[in-house]
Amino acid sequence: MSDDKHNEPKQEEGFRVIDRRPFTSEGELRPEIVEQEVREAKLEAQREVAKMPSPAASGPQVVPPLPPADAPKPSPAFENLVRMLGSNAAMVLGGYTDPRTGQPMIDPEAARELIDMLDALHEKTAGNLAPEDDSLLIDLLGKLKMTYLEVNQALAKQAQQAALGKAKARP
Repeated sequence: MSDDKHNEPKQEEGFRVIDRRPFTSEGELRPEIVEQEVREAKLEAQREVAKMPSPAASGPQVVPPLPPADAPKPSPAFENLVRMLGSNAAMVLGGYTDPRTGQPMIDPEAARELIDMLDALHEKTAGNLAPEDDSLLIDLLGKLKMTYLEVNQALAKQAQQAALGKAKARP
């Protein structure tokens, strides 16, 4: 009696790669990232509504409890790190001009890497940041992602127009 296990080719056990970047290869936000941002916005809106006093409430106003003593405190070093990465991303998204040429510096790949770094920083520090640091990071990421999309769309449109111009120029 032969053992069938020995006749089958062995499957190699490897590792699985999961792409966690927030953008597709076309430069658009992945659907799951958009869904996550919508969920976060809804939660934030619910928190804000919960903080607002009810107009029908009569009697003394309830003061929200103070944060626990062991709550993370804002960190100037963290803020500087986030602002430095954000400034570099803004620079390569055309926010600054090259002093030599006077033209805006645009490097979408560098911007994408910097935005991915900020995303990783946000993911790895979740729950460990002071509310001020967390909101700074979330706000900056939102602005940079929107600018990144706008720049990519403008570059794609410019490339499309250039291709049409070349096609018309050919006899």
